[in-house]
Amino acid sequence: MKEYKLKDLNPLKNRQYRINYQEELNTAQLHAAEIKGGPALVIAGAGTGKTRTLVYRVARLVEDGIPPESILLLTFTRKAAKEMLRRASGLLDERCGHVSGGTFHSFANQMLRRYSKYVGFSENFTILDRKDAEDIVGLVRNRLGFFRSKKRFPQKDTISEIFSKSINKDIPVKNVIAEDYAHFLENWQDLVKIEEEYLAYKKSKCIMDYDDLLIYLEQLLRENDEIRRKISNFYRYIMIDEFQDTNKLQAKIAYKLADEHKNIMVVGDDSQSIYSFRGANFKNIMDFPVHYPDARIIKLEQNYRSTQPVLDFTNQIIKYAKEKYEKNLFSDMESSQKPVYIETENENWQSKFIVQRVLELREEGVALNDIAVLFRSAWQSMDLEIELNTHNIPFIKFGGIKFSEAAHIKDVLSYLKVAYNNMDAVSWMRILLLIEGIGPHHAHQITSAIIDGENGKEFLIDERNYSKKYGSELKKLHKLIKEIELTIGNRRAKLAEKMRMVTDYYKPFLKEKYDDYHKRLDDLASLEMIAARYESLQEFLTDLTLEPVDERQLKVTPEDDEDENLILSTIHSAKGLEWHSVFIISLIDGYLPSSYAVRSSEEIEEERRLLYVAATRAAKNLYLIKPGAGRISGNYFDPSFQRFSEVCRFLNEGDILENYVEKWVLKEESNDTIN
Repeated sequence: MKEYKLKDLNPLKNRQYRINYQEELNTAQLHAAEIKGGPALVIAGAGTGKTRTLVYRVARLVEDGIPPESILLLTFTRKAAKEMLRRASGLLDERCGHVSGGTFHSFANQMLRRYSKYVGFSENFTILDRKDAEDIVGLVRNRLGFFRSKKRFPQKDTISEIFSKSINKDIPVKNVIAEDYAHFLENWQDLVKIEEEYLAYKKSKCIMDYDDLLIYLEQLLRENDEIRRKISNFYRYIMIDEFQDTNKLQAKIAYKLADEHKNIMVVGDDSQSIYSFRGANFKNIMDFPVHYPDARIIKLEQNYRSTQPVLDFTNQIIKYAKEKYEKNLFSDMESSQKPVYIETENENWQSKFIVQRVLELREEGVALNDIAVLFRSAWQSMDLEIELNTHNIPFIKFGGIKFSEAAHIKDVLSYLKVAYNNMDAVSWMRILLLIEGIGPHHAHQITSAIIDGENGKEFLIDERNYSKKYGSELKKLHKLIKEIELTIGNRRAKLAEKMRMVTDYYKPFLKEKYDDYHKRLDDLASLEMIAARYESLQEFLTDLTLEPVDERQLKVTPEDDEDENLILSTIHSAKGLEWHSVFIISLIDGYLPSSYAVRSSEEIEEERRLLYVAATRAAKNLYLIKPGAGRISGNYFDPSFQRFSEVCRFLNEGDILENYVEKWVLKEESNDTIN
């Protein structure tokens, strides 16, 4: 009898991949990249190639025949998503560029534009930035009469912060006040009234703030099964980066997006969860296996950044964490140099040591840009800054105002916002107040007439409705808005042309309002250059609101690239970065951990993770400095004066200071050198 053998016709089984994943990835990374379906949790220790793993997994899914459009990659900045997809395209081909990537907020904006009517909005809603949201909260507070309260009442920025924390932490307003603003607890019912009025105001004016984007997306997915199924079935492979930094609302959205298929991979490091003050929920990454009991858990432990002695130290710091995923970072980079621990007589000696050691490292060939000084709170670097200036060592301290939050930039954007959405009361108020002769009262009257009246913005050219003092200026404003509106639907009309119309109109106001207007003119030119990259006004306004451009991104010149600066940074700002040599200063109990963290064990544990994050930034050299006794507030004659003198408690656990560091002693010698 003749045998007839059936061949295995599965096209994926014997597929020949263009990328040699086995050679490019280590065993754990390969395991993560090869996962196709089902829930998966990737615990990616510091410096273990998390981004590389995500990039290769995107490429692998595309090579496996998954339609790129059905892959959703959510990250915490759109820049990160674009960079990952660019790298994936470089590995494979342009198909990876069609993968859907962005932030939770940008994805929410995209979905809500499409399904806005299901949550009670029109598709042309505008998005408030933080400052505009605070202004509306202040408007609502004043309308309800709380500004006349005889007793102290929260300011608009505090109220806005309370509302945002309530949403991001998924707890009632009263609980937020009790936790963080106990002195306002008697006002909690008044604040709830303001919150209700604030929500109604936004909806009536077709505007949303940052938090609303997540609120309404979650509502859309929760209340509309058909839409949820449609979205979930379209995005059949979901990847979420930095899952330890998500809040409760983002976790709910993630689980709903994966409802139909459970193909969700979350990547992050529980040991680097340090943003609870922003609403990040440590429990999200810890409880992922609770939501998906069959989830595969992969740990990336091979570190490609730091020497083994640095990792030995960081492993010990996190070893004593009360709740964690067990992991042990290791490296092929051996070194005989352990982290250095130094106790100095005072803060100034701490500063002098850093200055001298930085100069020595510079002589050894380490660039200033590759050296960082990290601290728990920004004020802890004040003495060091003075010492650096004394020795003419250039430095950059991370922080500052975002470019798009600068007053003159917000002015210019307001003209575009009212052209796009005539109901944007905050923007109308802002541009009307620029006009001489129009105060808050008249600006409010005109804004109300435009938004609530029958003729809308045509009110601006009705001479019966305003003073001759500013009538001609209102006509000019009306003409500008009309010209911008006429070009919105015209693809041939470049956004840069609209921006030029606005900046030309605005320059006289700029000159009148700001003494340093000549410096700010450069910013307007930068804004025009940014606008030239866009065709859609909606995309431009959305990007500048959701992803504010830092001024430094616009000021970089070829000369700047040649300049070297020592990096000073809070630990929170340093996450995700790395340097050849790192100094962690002010390791005093009460400074790190902060004295304000003693309210709960959860806060103390986050402070431990802060130290872990700081230490894992170092590639070669790590210096741990504990100055003499410091104070947290007051003066020597003040009863509230507090003195802290003990070393950071996390360094006192186990045998860390005995076996995992090298101790140096500073001595002031006659030739003024430090040994």
